[in-house]
Amino acid sequence: MVKIKKLKRKKTYKYNVNRKRMKNRMKKRPAITCEQMKGEWDSRKSVKENLRQMGLTSDVNATIKIPTDRPDELMAVESLPDPKKTHVAMELEADAKAPRQKNFCLPNSQVFWLTKLIDKYGEDYQAMSRDRKMNAFQETWKQLRQKIKTFKNIPEQWNAYLEKKEQEQETSAV
Repeated sequence: MVKIKKLKRKKTYKYNVNRKRMKNRMKKRPAITCEQMKGEWDSRKSVKENLRQMGLTSDVNATIKIPTDRPDELMAVESLPDPKKTHVAMELEADAKAPRQKNFCLPNSQVFWLTKLIDKYGEDYQAMSRDRKMNAFQETWKQLRQKIKTFKNIPEQWNAYLEKKEQEQETSAV
C-alpha cells in the first residue's frame, strides 16, 4: 500500500520556535481597519459582544432564522438587545450607500495593442481579425469590437490616446 506524502514527511522538533510566543500570536485578534468600529471597539469584550452592542451581528444564520418546515412563512428575526452604539451601524450603512468612483482601466499592453489596431484599420474590425501579426491571440471581429468599445468607454485612457494622436498630427503637419 502506498503511503501518503504528508504522513511520510520527517517530523522534527523546531528548537528555534518559541511555542508560548507563537500561541500568543495565534490568539491575538486582528487589527480593526474599519474607522467606524475602531473608535467604539472595547478590547476587554469578545467580538460577539462588541458587535451586539453596535447593533451588528457576528452570525447572520443565528440572527435570521429561516423555518425549514414552512418556507412560505416570513423569516423570524431574533430579538436583539437594544444596542447602545447604534450610530456605528448607521455610519456603516451610509458608507455602503455612498456612490463610488469606478477606477477600471485596461492594462497598458492591451491599450498599446488596441491603439495600434485603431491606427492601422480604423473601424474595420473584419480586417483587424484577419491580421496575423497584430491579432496574435486570434480574436474574432466581435471580440475586437467589444474590446475597442470598452477602451472608448474609459475616458482617461481614451482621451490620452486622442491627445497623443492630435500631437502626432500637429508635428507631422509642421
